[in-house]
Amino acid sequence: MGLIDRVSTLLRANVNDMLDRAEDPEKVIRQLLIDMNNQLMQVKTQVAASIADEKRLYQRYQESQQQADEWERKAELAVDKADDDLAKGALARRNSAKESADGFYQQWQEQSAQVQQLKDALHQLEQKIQDAESKRDLLIARSRRAKAETQIRQTMAGIGQTSATSEFERMEERVSEQEARAKAAAELDSDTLEQRFAALEHDSSLDSDLAALKARKAGQLGAGEAQKQLEGPRPSS
Repeated sequence: MGLIDRVSTLLRANVNDMLDRAEDPEKVIRQLLIDMNNQLMQVKTQVAASIADEKRLYQRYQESQQQADEWERKAELAVDKADDDLAKGALARRNSAKESADGFYQQWQEQSAQVQQLKDALHQLEQKIQDAESKRDLLIARSRRAKAETQIRQTMAGIGQTSATSEFERMEERVSEQEARAKAAAELDSDTLEQRFAALEHDSSLDSDLAALKARKAGQLGAGEAQKQLEGPRPSS
């Protein structure tokens, strides 16, 4: 697994762990950015070490190549002096140095390619962190708005369950009950007054009927006496 892959895996593990334990997304977002920047510093350190290795390999290549060139020059000098044995010894040293130079050159080429990959991956990681930082304020604002909406809904849902609300509703019922009693009392007072007047009217009607009855009776009695007087006394049998 490459260096950047290991860092990405570690970051994902940290993100998942924090999200599983998170209660405040705002704190999680801030902590994630801190962790990402810490990881970025570690990656930069390792990339810098890889670049240093690349430079060291290139330096060793140059040194070996210079030694090979130097032994090449000495071999030519020995040939000029007609010293074949010395020339062969110089050529052997040249070949050994050239072999080392070729090996260091190959390693330097491979290290150079790896360093370029690390630089590209590091640039991508830096870009991701920059994108995350640019989204941080937006995510925090969204989190705060969602939290506020949740609190408002919880408050509204709890209004109907508070003791103060229940007491208010109970007092409202009591006021309505008092109003109903007052209205009933007024209706009772009104009914009593009307009943008394109705009773008076009823008594007056009965008095009139009694007077009329007495008048009729008196008239009937008077008519009977008058009839008796007209007929005279009846003969005794």
